[in-house]
Amino acid sequence: MFGTSGIRGPVGEDVTAELALSVGRALGIDADRVVVGRDPRESGELLLDAVTAGLRESGTDVIDLGVAATPTVARAVRGEDGDAGVVITASHNPPADNGIKLWQPTTQAFDTARQNTIADRIESEAFDLVAWDDLGTRHRRDGADAHVEAILDAVSVTSPPDAVVDLGNGAGAVSVEALTQMGCDVETLNAQPDGAFPGRPSEPTAENCESLTALARETGRLGIAHDGDADRLRAVTEDGEFLSGDTLLAILARDAAAPGETVAAPVNTSLAVDDYLAADDIDVVRTRVGDVSVAERASEPGVAFGGEPSGAWIWPAQALCPDGPLAAAKLVELAAERPLADRVDDIEAYPIHRDSVSVTEKGRVMDRVRERVHDDYDDVTTLDGVRVDLGDAWFLLRASGTQPLIRITAEARDPERASSVFEEAREIVTRTQG
Repeated sequence: MFGTSGIRGPVGEDVTAELALSVGRALGIDADRVVVGRDPRESGELLLDAVTAGLRESGTDVIDLGVAATPTVARAVRGEDGDAGVVITASHNPPADNGIKLWQPTTQAFDTARQNTIADRIESEAFDLVAWDDLGTRHRRDGADAHVEAILDAVSVTSPPDAVVDLGNGAGAVSVEALTQMGCDVETLNAQPDGAFPGRPSEPTAENCESLTALARETGRLGIAHDGDADRLRAVTEDGEFLSGDTLLAILARDAAAPGETVAAPVNTSLAVDDYLAADDIDVVRTRVGDVSVAERASEPGVAFGGEPSGAWIWPAQALCPDGPLAAAKLVELAAERPLADRVDDIEAYPIHRDSVSVTEKGRVMDRVRERVHDDYDDVTTLDGVRVDLGDAWFLLRASGTQPLIRITAEARDPERASSVFEEAREIVTRTQG
């Protein structure tokens, strides 16, 4: 039921009002007060109503933030003294999808154990509905002001750069408000919330953000892009370079962590991040792919920052949710001290190869891959797929979560070495499935 970032899938197929009602009923068993919100997708309104109905049937009071960024809702759980939070969102997925993501009062997403509890209750229909005169209440609130205030408390800028923010027709308007209050001159793109995402696809990739990149280059502004629920952020330098997720991770992590501290990042993170941070005696600890896994590790002592190259950034001292608007403010703070275009020059860019191999039984193939890799290599990690560290290179073999594919990633500091390691990894998969 739960993937790497909550429940997510096509509306009317995997994600239905019936499912949302059941999630509300399951969550309401041990929650007295729950904060809810949604991204601008049209299906979000009925799904939010269904979750709310299930909660109220269980005697749970609901604080409804309406259309709001995911980090706004996650933070509001703590601010509203809630027992949990629910966001109706499919994040960066296409308009036909939607989803349900659950939050703890710590601002951290539900971990695996909590997700399993909800799934078990739904499967067994172990609900506890109350009588007509004991139903929970529903009250409307606006959580944006509190989120903006928290962002302003987390940064300090005297002469902020101009910025252009591409909201992707999503729920990230809190970024514009926070940057404006910081003193930025802000220009916006795709700022009208619209769950059909008419301005561009919701995922803020380089291909989808060409208009932002061009505008940043023409105006010399710092470029910022969010996805539909603003938990992700990607960036463009003042001279129009769309930053890779690994480069952005390195920049943000080095600012957040002090010597001797640790940064949490998933198994597919570039060696360039490790090398850049090692110069300041900052270690990188690998996690499973997904912001939920990164947040779990970021909650541990000594971990100062968590990030994913896909655009999820977590400052555990502030909150344990990926917070795109906070990341926007942090980038403005950094760019005010030294332009991002200059910072990029300090970070190596290593050759990295990615591809996928179609398989008929990916579970069986991955079992064989693990067995073979353990026999042939010394430094093997099976935290998420199979990752082999070769010192000057690494490769990762992971089963796709949604398709009959084995995904291959390989990287090295030397181009020829990267190519050879990639072919070595591909051969493991092709021979194994044969």
